[in-house]
Amino acid sequence: MATVARSNQPDAAPAEGADRRERPLVKRHRLSTRIWHWINALTVFLMLMSGLMIFNAHPRLYWGQYGANFDQAWLEIGSTADAGFLRVGSLRVATTGVLGYRARADGSVNRRAFPGWATIPSDYSLSAGRRWHLAFAWVLALGLIAYWIASLINRHAWRDLLPRPAELAPRHLWQEIKDHARLRFPTGAAALNYNTLQKLSYFGVVFVLLPLLVLTGLAMSPGMDAAWSWLIDLSGGRQSARSIHFICAMGIAAFILVHLIMVVLAGPVNEIRSMITGRYRLPAEREPRP
Repeated sequence: MATVARSNQPDAAPAEGADRRERPLVKRHRLSTRIWHWINALTVFLMLMSGLMIFNAHPRLYWGQYGANFDQAWLEIGSTADAGFLRVGSLRVATTGVLGYRARADGSVNRRAFPGWATIPSDYSLSAGRRWHLAFAWVLALGLIAYWIASLINRHAWRDLLPRPAELAPRHLWQEIKDHARLRFPTGAAALNYNTLQKLSYFGVVFVLLPLLVLTGLAMSPGMDAAWSWLIDLSGGRQSARSIHFICAMGIAAFILVHLIMVVLAGPVNEIRSMITGRYRLPAEREPRP
């Protein structure tokens, strides 16, 4: 309460200036990390949207080597005469107006799985979707390899992204989950280090989801199958590769959503500035709990 009372006094501005001097701008992100972040952000968005266009051509997923209209799909987005639905296994959810069935202003019905605003191109074109997807797949794959090499050289992967054994203790993880739920983010110098949840998320995306996306994408390419037939065997079949590819893509989409929410909650100006200039203003130290 005393702090609030002081903020209404005439010397509030100097106090704020003093507070900024006590919270210096420090270096947080390397140039290689910042470049890869922004190139990858654009690439992933373009690939997700063009990938949804490709999925619209056959909005069903199967396991194994084969799958067609009359085979049992484990995931399907479709429509009946007057409703849309999402089916995963035996679970069926109505999605009218969102997925599978959308009424247009002119009275016609759009029965594509995903709406035009979520796909590239917005109008249905499987060939254009594939061209967009394959063009940026090279950017994603080569950028990922370059980031791996840079991370190994500057030890970013092992020093900043790999959790230490003590950080994986159940008690520690549970405390971080509770702190995140209460929006109690690290302050002071502690904010420069990734917490365990961030490390697990970033490590999972960079070293699990993105590599799986690339490998399963290659497994679906007839040209690559002829040269590297082991990709199909490793994926468990062409349709399994497509399913794994879709699951990884949705996992990355979920990561992006959570990431953006956390950036907003943690202070978007400071967070975005650190990813553009590399400079980050340390958050004020939190007062100790009574």
